Amino acid sequence: MATLFKDVKYNLNSLIQNIDLGTIGLPDIQRPFVWKDTKVRDLFDSLYKGYPVGYFLFWENANIDGVKGIGTDVKQKFANLLIVDGQQRLTSLYAVLKGQEVIRENYEKTKIIIAFNPLENKFEVPDAAIKRNPRYYQNISDLWQPNINIFKVIMDFVSNLKNHIVVSEELEMKIQEAFMRLKNLENYPFSVLELSQEIDEEQVADVFVRINSEGKTLNQADFILTLMSVFWDEGRTNLENFCRDARLPSTTYANPFNYLIVPKPEQMLRASVGLAFRRARLQYIYSILRGKDLDTGLFSEERREQQFEKLKIAQAHTLDIQNWHEFIKALKQAGYNNESFISSNNNILYSYVFFLIGRIDYKVDLYELKKLIAKWFFMCSITGRYTGSPETAMEMDLAKFRSVDNV
Repeated sequence: MATLFKDVKYNLNSLIQNIDLGTIGLPDIQRPFVWKDTKVRDLFDSLYKGYPVGYFLFWENANIDGVKGIGTDVKQKFANLLIVDGQQRLTSLYAVLKGQEVIRENYEKTKIIIAFNPLENKFEVPDAAIKRNPRYYQNISDLWQPNINIFKVIMDFVSNLKNHIVVSEELEMKIQEAFMRLKNLENYPFSVLELSQEIDEEQVADVFVRINSEGKTLNQADFILTLMSVFWDEGRTNLENFCRDARLPSTTYANPFNYLIVPKPEQMLRASVGLAFRRARLQYIYSILRGKDLDTGLFSEERREQQFEKLKIAQAHTLDIQNWHEFIKALKQAGYNNESFISSNNNILYSYVFFLIGRIDYKVDLYELKKLIAKWFFMCSITGRYTGSPETAMEMDLAKFRSVDNV
């Protein structure tokens, strides 16, 4: 019986090399990293002990051949494998082995530092005490840097340790073996399930849910944001910069900060695609952006380029600071002056879609438009219009606009 996947074996080093080459797309190395350093420490502890740490799930996507690699770095090849499951693990491994910074949830860039005690075969996130402890090698990332001399690393470590404790030949041999074992983690074997290019995103989501032990729902927005990383990484970056700037006020430049909502990238994405395509169901949007004709089911590279052009234009309006703040003023006109009054962020984002449609597509007078949006938002809030099945309700609302040419 034919299967929709193949089981491919990689070692850790080959995974890292394929990410560097660009054949495996890891956009998350440039995105907020949510794992705590202690979880990364535990991952390396499991690798070191030879424990299984799970598989990776990739999707071979035929529609991205011949385009640039994922991310902003110059890649030698084109990404043809997108990561569906295991992104945080692979980001952790890549960041530590390459000594590369990650972006935290507060958008600060830091490195993941893991210390190693070869006397006890123990990993720790270094605190002040560990940083003073000569039994710890302070940053294991050093061991995989180019041109590293592992034997010199061991000699220097032992030499420094001898200034603090007596190091017998037996202990020195133990330390050498521990360092070599750690260095050789680059040969740790991984199983990767590569899903066929023949299946669509709905099947990928179904596979994910069926095999994931936590039964997590695969977010359709994740698919679209990853697709943006492939075809329009600048657009995804702009979404994230907008949401980062909305966290705090600025005294030097106009930014999207307000007292009602700190939006997430996927929320601003919903506003953009609502304006561009009059759609709320992200499963439709993913197909549209891949160049699929929803009527015939056929894919077209030309159609894909056209749809991305529509998204680029719509997102520019969505992230326009003046549009955003004029919309926020409309909500304040309805009596919503701070976050505690907001029952659902969906009400805000979907109301913003209608604001944008009115202002950009129908050229409604701004004064009149803000009055209309204030009334609409008040109605949505007291009726819970977008709280039960928000995508369904918004899809029905937007469908009414697809055949409207003017007002």
